Amino acid sequence: MEAEEQKKPESNIYALRVTANREDQVADFVASNAARKKLAIYSVIRPHGMRGYIFLEAADKSSADQAAFGIPYARGILGDVVDYKEIEHMLEQVKKEVNIQKNDIAEIISGPFKREKCKITRVDKQKEEVVVELLEAAVPIPITVKIDAVKVIRRDEDDE
Repeated sequence: MEAEEQKKPESNIYALRVTANREDQVADFVASNAARKKLAIYSVIRPHGMRGYIFLEAADKSSADQAAFGIPYARGILGDVVDYKEIEHMLEQVKKEVNIQKNDIAEIISGPFKREKCKITRVDKQKEEVVVELLEAAVPIPITVKIDAVKVIRRDEDDE
C-alpha cells in the first residue's frame, strides 16, 4: 500500500479568479502554459454554469501560481485550498458520443420553450447545437438550441 501512495503525487485544488465569461479562454491558456513550462498541473476544471472561477488541480500553490502568471483575464489564485467535496456537485461527466439524430422527436428541457415537443431538423456536433421545429406551433419556425437542452423521446425510424 505504501508503494501505491508513493506513485500517486499529492495534489490540491486551487481556485483561480477570472473575468466573467472568459473561463474557457483562461482554461485553455493555463493548460498550454502549464504544459509549456512543464508544471505539476494535473487538471484544469471549468465547472458548468459557474462564472468567474476555474479550478486547478496542482501539486502545490507555487505550480498553480506559475501556471496562471501572465495569463490574460486571470485575476489570481485564491489563498485557501478547495476541498473536492465543495466542487464535486458542479462536475459532470463529459459525454463523448451524443445520440441525437435528424428527425428524432425530442422534448426541450430548458429555456423559454421548456416542455415543448419538437422535431430535430439538423445536428451540429462541433457547435453542440441542434436545430428543432416545435411540433405544436402553427407555423414551423427553426430554433437553434444547445444539445444538452433537448431530450430524445422517440426515434423516427421511418423518415431516415
